[in-house]
Amino acid sequence: MTRDPEAWPHSPSADPAAEAVRSIAHTLTAAMTEGSWSLRRVAAGSGVNRQAIADLLAGRSWPDIATVARLTAFTGTPLWPTGPGTDRKREH
Repeated sequence: MTRDPEAWPHSPSADPAAEAVRSIAHTLTAAMTEGSWSLRRVAAGSGVNRQAIADLLAGRSWPDIATVARLTAFTGTPLWPTGPGTDRKREH
């Protein structure tokens, strides 16, 4: 759902749902890099299946809220985006 799927998660999406997932993947990638954590380490620490994490990072699947919550708890990093498109008070 990005113009260049090969650039995931660095290429923005016009779709708000895809953009939220892209932001989660981007932030998780940064947290993993900063913590020097492997997929196996994040899976073991968060209780989320390693392949589910790999699929999220690659843009092959979208996480459910429980997955995002578990990954957030393990990394200590808020993964849910708070930027444009997430302001619920905005007029439509």
